[in-house]
Amino acid sequence: MTVTLTEKAEFHLRMLLRGSASDETNTPTKGIRISVKDGGCSGYEYAMEVTSKPQPDDLVSQQGKMLVYIDAKSVPLLEGLVIDFVEGVMESGFKFINPKATDTCGCGKSFRTADCSSAGIPCS
Repeated sequence: MTVTLTEKAEFHLRMLLRGSASDETNTPTKGIRISVKDGGCSGYEYAMEVTSKPQPDDLVSQQGKMLVYIDAKSVPLLEGLVIDFVEGVMESGFKFINPKATDTCGCGKSFRTADCSSAGIPCS
């Protein structure tokens, strides 16, 4: 498995899907697409989007009641990724735990790997 959702992350993603506006409510292909983009202060940043139309080369997995689409080009950077959901006074939201990351930004949304060549941009 490339990406794993914790029970809390799956629950919150299902709630997000339930509340997302779509003409195709209850479509069995509706899920979360996960990818990596150049950017962020550490070189790469995580991207998650609700979608009913995955790309043809996306890897597809079902975790619990969640469909997860993973961008094929991002797989090498996401192998072993765990997505959790944290709730606290200072921070709430999705947390990415990536064994491929050699450095992460203070904001927790960007990371660097041993072969990261992107210069990155400052966090705001």
